[in-house]
Amino acid sequence: MIQITDSIDIDESEIQEEFVRASGPGGQHVNKVATAVQLRFDAAHSPSLPDAVRERLGHVAGKRMTEDGVLIIEAKRFRSQERNREDAILRLVDLIRRAAAPPKTRRKTKPTQASRERRLEQKRQRARVKRLRQLPVE
Repeated sequence: MIQITDSIDIDESEIQEEFVRASGPGGQHVNKVATAVQLRFDAAHSPSLPDAVRERLGHVAGKRMTEDGVLIIEAKRFRSQERNREDAILRLVDLIRRAAAPPKTRRKTKPTQASRERRLEQKRQRARVKRLRQLPVE
């Protein structure tokens, strides 16, 4: 079990990992060993995620989420398979935590009386400047 939040746990059987060859540092070693990890998590059919979190996860994940609701994370930052695997899982946990946090509700605010008066005074000042630039009327 992977602990995401106090109320959300993901079973490791819900995650599929595929190891592929990675580009980047490693010299000749990089052409022989599959160190990059492609992690797949079927968020659309996961029983571990509440509906609200599942919906927000689609927005948070962006292009990493397929049309079928499968979240794909590629980790190839490190040269070892194990560190890339840990990196992919940490990134998955971070995405789900961000989706689990409910968005802040917007509260309507009104400008204060002082700010309204400052705005109007600035407008009057600007009008005065423009009036002074005009040619005098004869």
